[in-house]
Amino acid sequence: MRHVDAAYNLSLWLLRDPHDAEDATQSALFKAFRAFGRMRSTDAKPWLLAIVRNECMDLLHSRSVRTRSEHPTDDVLDFAEATELDPEGAAIQSLDAEAVLGAINQLPPEFREVIILREIEELSYREIAGVINKPVGTVMSRLARARTRLQLMLTSTGECV
Repeated sequence: MRHVDAAYNLSLWLLRDPHDAEDATQSALFKAFRAFGRMRSTDAKPWLLAIVRNECMDLLHSRSVRTRSEHPTDDVLDFAEATELDPEGAAIQSLDAEAVLGAINQLPPEFREVIILREIEELSYREIAGVINKPVGTVMSRLARARTRLQLMLTSTGECV
């Protein structure tokens, strides 16, 4: 149960809709509970996040193409709140965080998921490889490409200070 927040966070980033993320997380938790006895790993977080990712991918695949809001929710932006900064510094930090989150949201799903798993959920490359069912080299390549895209998006628009 201590990984429920990470499961929801990944769902929200992949699905971009709080209601869909709640549904996918709940479904993944139910599947994880039923399969807990068959877990081969000693670390439950990557195992659970792999189930969450698969649930999200199934939902994305089955859902017809339609326009969705691509704005991060207030819950996602909470971490951007400044601590012990003057009002001007807090405003700059908040704008930077919003720009980064917006740029992450614009990444293709295969890049967005590895960035979230590495930078926000702090999984190792090996753990990410297990979650997305790809070799570690693919994880490293996608992370490098995602970081390059983020850097280009943020520096070309001049949004990040």
